[in-house]
Amino acid sequence: MGGFEGACHINRSGTRLDLIAATQHDVQAAADYRLVRAVGMATVRDGVRWPSVEHGGSYDFSSFIPMLQAALAEQVQVIWTLCHYGWPDDLDVFSAAWVDRFARYCGAVARIVADHTDQVPLYSPINEISFLCWAAGDVGGFIHPHARERGNELKRQLVRGAAAGIEAIWNVDRRARIVHVDPVIKVFPRRDRPDLVAEALQYDQSQFEAWDMLSGRTEPQLGGRPEYLDVMGLNFYHSNQWEQGGDRLRWEDEPRDDRWVPLHQLLAGLYQRYQRPICLGETSHFGSGRARWIREIGKEIAAALRAGVPVEGVCLYPVIDRPDWEDANHWHNSGLFDLLHQPDGTLRRVLNEEYAGALCEAQATVTDALTDALLCD
Repeated sequence: MGGFEGACHINRSGTRLDLIAATQHDVQAAADYRLVRAVGMATVRDGVRWPSVEHGGSYDFSSFIPMLQAALAEQVQVIWTLCHYGWPDDLDVFSAAWVDRFARYCGAVARIVADHTDQVPLYSPINEISFLCWAAGDVGGFIHPHARERGNELKRQLVRGAAAGIEAIWNVDRRARIVHVDPVIKVFPRRDRPDLVAEALQYDQSQFEAWDMLSGRTEPQLGGRPEYLDVMGLNFYHSNQWEQGGDRLRWEDEPRDDRWVPLHQLLAGLYQRYQRPICLGETSHFGSGRARWIREIGKEIAAALRAGVPVEGVCLYPVIDRPDWEDANHWHNSGLFDLLHQPDGTLRRVLNEEYAGALCEAQATVTDALTDALLCD
């Protein structure tokens, strides 16, 4: 799978981002979908930009319909993210109105999709609830409303919104599949701080809170139900394992920190806990580390499959490069396709050959594991 960066939040400088426009994916969608199909990706994660679509309760889908039509024309299956960190300017995310407006908006998107295709749709209502609550609600960070110590309050609010949004989608099309994307992490106490064991464990366990709320396992008054936890997208990057009160475990070191937990074990743990279809919702690296990273991901997914974990897909995210949220002039060099600025202003897609070669190796590794699993069945 390929993922297109769709963040549309307000950053620390007060600027409303639109990464779909910044990468010109909005105007090059058809060509982008052809590119990803050419490298073996028939499914993508893409976004509907809520702040661009809704204005005071009225909808203008002119920014979305051409992308939907391009996906249908290029025969690409899309998991549409409906809230990628951003919402209309007039909405307070902590208000009851936010939940109501989000639900109406979800239903309106589902109606547009249903009017254009009879295929089973896939939606990701709110991207990375846990990460969003940390960045926007706990640490006064880089996502509006830049709140502090309100992360738990925000998490409950977003779960209410997701539940209402799912119901609105299913009122239009009960066949719709729902994908919830959030990071899978591992947190350790510092070796010299045994007093942080409990704190590290608590942080580690917090990764399950949003999924547990959505499924109604905890705090059922928020509206969660088991069927809402449909498909789980687990995001994994090089910085997803760290010491509480310390630094990240350095993936790039050789030998690696002996506490590092291999990805296939993390996936197995999540599958055992929830028994839901899972995919790797986001993964990638940047710069010269991209090739090494995706080779390892291929081996880890193969190990998960051989261990009986039914991983449904892996999303290379982003599949085209993207600029930084805080500095539009800094590009991360994290895509399968680098973007080159042309004299006419066009961002030309250029395949990173080393990364592409490693991706082919990873795809072959996973294919071998799938073949072994089928032979065993």
